[in-house]
Amino acid sequence: MLPNCIQESLKEHLEKVKRIHKQDLAEGFGSVYLPHALDRKYPQAHRQWIWQYVFPSVKRSIDPRTGVERRHHLSELVLQRAVKEATSKSKIAKKVSCHTLRHSFATHLLEAGYDIRTIQELLGHKDVQTTMIYTHVLNSGGHGVQSPADRL
Repeated sequence: MLPNCIQESLKEHLEKVKRIHKQDLAEGFGSVYLPHALDRKYPQAHRQWIWQYVFPSVKRSIDPRTGVERRHHLSELVLQRAVKEATSKSKIAKKVSCHTLRHSFATHLLEAGYDIRTIQELLGHKDVQTTMIYTHVLNSGGHGVQSPADRL
């Protein structure tokens, strides 16, 4: 689920990534690791644009499984550091992590009235009980209830 407000930025980002991929191909690289079954079924897929990472690493490295030099996905540490830096620059005095953003997303969906099963699916939870954890923030007593007459 991508917000409409980032579609143009994402298109620009993907064009940049596509240019990097083309450059890698021109230099004799440009492949990604694919699980063995896919690699056997589609022997040229590892070099095709459609299989490339949306957020690739800045530099190529040696794949320890195969010894092949290729561009992997961006490390999750890069994102974690960016969130930490943004939190610091924003002078937020609370601990913030990538999981905080996930929690906030779920909470906003609940507050907007989306059903728990939809949220469960979006978050990828197998058990709805895991999703139910997010409902604790909605316990605002009678203060959170809006009279139907106010909607007239």
